Amino acid sequence: MSKKTTQLVHLGRVSGDAANAVNPPLVRASTTTFPSLAEFKNSYKGVTFETPRYGRSGTSTVFELQTAMAALCETESCIATSSGLGAVAAVIGAHAAPGNRILIQDCVYGPTRVLAEKELDKLGSEVVFFDTLDALESHLDERTALVFIEVPGSLTMDMIDVEAVCKLAKHYSVPVACDSSWGTPLFFDAHGLGINISIHAATKYIGGHSDIMLGLITGSYDDLSSTRDWCAHYGSTAAPDVCWLGLRGLRTLDVRMRRHEENARHVAQWLQGQPQIKKILNPALDDDPGHELWKRQFTGGAGPFTIELVACSEEEFAKLIDSLSLFGLGTSWGGFESLVMPAIAHHLRALDVLPNEGRLLRLHIGLEHSEDLCADIGKALAHISATRPMQN
Repeated sequence: MSKKTTQLVHLGRVSGDAANAVNPPLVRASTTTFPSLAEFKNSYKGVTFETPRYGRSGTSTVFELQTAMAALCETESCIATSSGLGAVAAVIGAHAAPGNRILIQDCVYGPTRVLAEKELDKLGSEVVFFDTLDALESHLDERTALVFIEVPGSLTMDMIDVEAVCKLAKHYSVPVACDSSWGTPLFFDAHGLGINISIHAATKYIGGHSDIMLGLITGSYDDLSSTRDWCAHYGSTAAPDVCWLGLRGLRTLDVRMRRHEENARHVAQWLQGQPQIKKILNPALDDDPGHELWKRQFTGGAGPFTIELVACSEEEFAKLIDSLSLFGLGTSWGGFESLVMPAIAHHLRALDVLPNEGRLLRLHIGLEHSEDLCADIGKALAHISATRPMQN
């Protein structure tokens, strides 16, 4: 099999041959017609899940992206949904039922946690959040329908031993789903580590330009069976236009990720020497507590990481953020641009005023020149007066 760098250029281009085009054509359709009753019936057998039946089931554009993503992830199948959260909801919703237990890692993406807390009880499912392997094992039993993890964890960048999670879950025949958005298929081999269902917020790095909403779910046909049914029943599918842009983003994913990685490492290492920084939460750094796990599970590092500031007032915190000129204040990441966002821990989100101690900022390091980014952050950090040496 060719290297992923080569696959990114050549996968998902089959339908372009018909138009003598390098890129596959964008095919929009709601209604699909059939030349015979036999072919109409065959389209509903779902053997390959790549036969147009109706616009909601996808067009050739959607199938090109799904086939390419499945190949990149070295698995059988992919489902494209309307957003990353839509993909999360489809996977969790497909495994929720009265009496079922869903085990979710404590540090997952905020909207994933809100979904679990606000919606799963309506389906009669029990939700348990865990933060360690021991806690996970203590809740695994015959009622458990799904284990959901995210690596690294959102905001806190916590690492978990994926292979150990999968081994524990396999003992109880429980599937493991993982939000794999940070590493992308280039840096994180989810299925190779034992994960059954891998979820990518393709809104982020796969799209790469901060202009689409797209979720991708990969796994074997069997592992995605219930999720595929859920998407079909709830109409949770991606539009061809978005999938076409997702395919375009794949072409440059490798070169963009290498630049994001290079820039993020440079900025993180520079921040280690700044007196206003108490701690850097980034498993790609050698002194991070999760670094050894990161080296075992990843082949590269992405752009988002979190910094903890020394104690500072709300006014200083606001001045720091507002004075940044190259970092946009936004809640996403994965595009070409650098972003900053207050990283507010889940248990603090109801507070009107945050404590001065332990303030966190999440940075997404974009494709700008790393020295310019450091200079921009340096000017902003000058608004924090109370400083002390960084504590590891």
